[in-house]
Amino acid sequence: MNSIKKIVTAIIVLLSVTIANAQIKNIKTETVKIYGNCGMCKTTIEKAGNLKKIAQVDWNKDTKMALLTYDSQKTNQEEILKRIALAGYDSNSFLAPETAYNNLPGCCQYDREAKVAVTSETKNDLSNSEQAKQMGTMTNHESHDKNSGTLNQEQKTNNQLKPVFDRYFLLKDGLVKTDGKAVSLIAKDLLTALNMVKMDELPMDVHLVWMKVMNELKEDAEHISGTQDIKHQRDHFATLSKNMYALIKVSKMNETIYYNNCPMFNDGKGANWLSKEDAIKNPYYGSQMLSCGKTIETIK
Repeated sequence: MNSIKKIVTAIIVLLSVTIANAQIKNIKTETVKIYGNCGMCKTTIEKAGNLKKIAQVDWNKDTKMALLTYDSQKTNQEEILKRIALAGYDSNSFLAPETAYNNLPGCCQYDREAKVAVTSETKNDLSNSEQAKQMGTMTNHESHDKNSGTLNQEQKTNNQLKPVFDRYFLLKDGLVKTDGKAVSLIAKDLLTALNMVKMDELPMDVHLVWMKVMNELKEDAEHISGTQDIKHQRDHFATLSKNMYALIKVSKMNETIYYNNCPMFNDGKGANWLSKEDAIKNPYYGSQMLSCGKTIETIK
């Protein structure tokens, strides 16, 4: 009787995977190891990795192996594994953030093995000193090499996102001048810059934030570029600024950024914006109330 149930279950799983795969175009399949313990882990891992008509994950709790099936023109293995890492599960490529792992139920907290998060950049740049660090034998000279590698990684991050940040600040300046036409054109450039970001080349911490905010960033940029109505532009600039703040905070900018607040915008609910200048120049009211607001955080 039990064998019959197992066969029926296997058939159901096979059918569900077949149906899901039929909806995915440009199919590529890969097998990877993802660490976990139980059926709850399976549910969480597959939910985190799956994207409708784009990616399907089938994880086996006994072997710890996952079958990845995805549209190779819309995603890749790294993006899928990073989403799964954000949910708390390590793979041989990416470590889950400590907070995500710690938030897993007790039965799901698998034994973690020593490994490092790898991106397309760090895979090639991993030096002997970094390997020694993993083994606990790093010397002072090796520590210097590690710091140099960290600075190099930050520089690459800044180069990836600099066009995005530059256009955000130009957008802010256009709103300060209440120039709806210019703002619309700059927002189109911002949207292009957002679409040019190669997320698989971002470090793990930046990538995780990027995945959370990129859709809203693009949506707000689309709204702002699609109109010259300054009120509509400013409404979407408020949410754009909120997500841009999260991205700038984790990106380790090499210049001082001021995070400012306008208490009167949105019927007194307030809204924030980012600026490279310490002087308040309000993008939500322009010349009507140019100096309205205050700096609530200085990001260095």
